[in-house]
Amino acid sequence: MSSTLSFRGFARLSCSNLPRCRKSTLQSILRLSQPIIKTRTPTFQSFPWRNLSTTRLLHSERLPSERRPVEKPTIRENIYTIPNLLTVSRILACPVLGWAILHDDFYLATGLLVYAGLSDAADGYLARRFNMRSVVGTILDPAADKTLMTTLTVTLAVKGLLPIWLAGVIIGRDVLLSLSAFWIRYTSLPPPKTFTRYWDFSIPSAEVNPTLISKINTALQLVLMAATTVTPILPSDISLSLPALQWTVAATTVASGLSYVFSKNAVRIVSQTRKQPPPM
Repeated sequence: MSSTLSFRGFARLSCSNLPRCRKSTLQSILRLSQPIIKTRTPTFQSFPWRNLSTTRLLHSERLPSERRPVEKPTIRENIYTIPNLLTVSRILACPVLGWAILHDDFYLATGLLVYAGLSDAADGYLARRFNMRSVVGTILDPAADKTLMTTLTVTLAVKGLLPIWLAGVIIGRDVLLSLSAFWIRYTSLPPPKTFTRYWDFSIPSAEVNPTLISKINTALQLVLMAATTVTPILPSDISLSLPALQWTVAATTVASGLSYVFSKNAVRIVSQTRKQPPPM
């Protein structure tokens, strides 16, 4: 590079003193040397690998956004329906029912039992007739029945109207089913699994379908608890017929608990691709 530049400077200085023919010859030599000088001083932009590296860099910057997972919309449903409100009212009536039995107010207790039976039949009819079924309803309805049964079992056992061993069988089964329900709710809840979303029952996760033996057991338990509750206010004594019914309830209670363990249709995980009902 330095030798070439010095040659050009020497040629320019010599051109003014040489004859015209020699001057033209030296200018031709200078013109020929110019491309050589340009090719020997390449710029950084002339290299092709710069554009290639820039393309790779831009492509790598786009990769995180392209690989970002697509978030699925959360399924929600309307839980503020008349059947669900009737079910919640049965749950709220249970503390009053327990207080009435402990204070020997069996007339009030009998009236609350009649209300519980009528509301249970009404919410089931409304849910089927007007298409008000909901996943939370399939959980609240058996929860209300179990709350009612637990209240009656504990208070009647405390008053000595129900055998302690039978109360242990009924309560033990309900406790195990309740713990299983909490676990199923956690495992079936769509991500993210947070405390707020866990208790947000408008987000369905699992649907509970009572088995046939469970329905029979619930009906027999209601008959037993109602008969035991109204016994103190009846004019005739029916306590002699209660032991046979108590053993029958104990057998169906154990069988219904096992049916939830071995039945494949008792619990159904709600699919995330379930179609939403059309807006009313």
